[in-house]
Amino acid sequence: MDKVIRVRKLTKDIPKEARLLCDTMLSELENANRPVLEAVKCALDNSFYNPKVGYLTPGDKKVRTELNVSSVQKMARVIFMLEQLLMRIETGGVQTYREYYYIAKGAVKADKRLKPLDFGDQAECDAAIDFIGDMLEVYREELNCYANDRGGQTYSQNLIVTERLPDNTTATIDLSTLGTSPFQPKNRPQSLTLKTKKKVDFVLVVESEGTAGTLVTNGMTKRHNCIVMGAQGVPSNGVRGWCKLLQEQLGVPMYFFGDLDAYTMQNIFRTLKAGSAASLIRNSDFSAPDVRFLGVLPEDVKRYDLDCYSVNDKDPQEGRSLKKAKDALSNDPFFADKKNKR
Repeated sequence: MDKVIRVRKLTKDIPKEARLLCDTMLSELENANRPVLEAVKCALDNSFYNPKVGYLTPGDKKVRTELNVSSVQKMARVIFMLEQLLMRIETGGVQTYREYYYIAKGAVKADKRLKPLDFGDQAECDAAIDFIGDMLEVYREELNCYANDRGGQTYSQNLIVTERLPDNTTATIDLSTLGTSPFQPKNRPQSLTLKTKKKVDFVLVVESEGTAGTLVTNGMTKRHNCIVMGAQGVPSNGVRGWCKLLQEQLGVPMYFFGDLDAYTMQNIFRTLKAGSAASLIRNSDFSAPDVRFLGVLPEDVKRYDLDCYSVNDKDPQEGRSLKKAKDALSNDPFFADKKNKR
């Protein structure tokens, strides 16, 4: 059952790339020129989907920021946060988005000269970090920054996980010994190796943590040789990376069980299966292309005479859902593909 995980190797020397970038900006300033920063445009209008590849990939469009009166704060914030990230890479420190926000706020308060760089809220700080990753074309995790350090809540009577720790020792977790407590793997760069006591028949990824817990409480993992996971809504990189690992190392069918609504289909299922527009440079390692949708489809309403009602587009909430569904069909390359249109 054991397979070798495909771990992305860091091909760039991030400190070296960062220094080259800053030296170039300094040289432009000294020559009275306007420095320019460019990053991959991570948006739907620069996203492409090929079912043979299995996940959304980026096109050639770039986000270009040239130094001027309106962009000087953005560029200064990017360089400021780049310094913070490089300090953690040098020392081996690992922080979350939230922690970097507080670190930045503390640095600004400690040095009055940095006050013009102050972030109004965490979203502004997150945007600067994301821009740096897209600019250097490296994973946020390679910058020692994590949005969510936890993978999905996972239950199994057969799965054994071996983790290689930073000091090169290993830890082994037998999920069958955890009772009703789930295993929740940390995000990369931890190296996890999987094996099973018996052949696992399938993995079931459930949109709701509560529903996953209900299935396990009612004995699903005892009646079936399966793995059940609670995805906690929109899947984080931790959840997506964990699903990718399960697919690659176990090679068993994986199903997603969730609601049939526009938000679930686009924000949760599509993000799990093909990645997201915001993560175009990371989707190859943070998506599970072989996962299949398991649940009610539109034609099932008539086929099984299910209760239903017409959408009232004048209702604010239903109107937003209808608009999101139409946008997905019109603008999302995943749903435009003939294999997924149904």
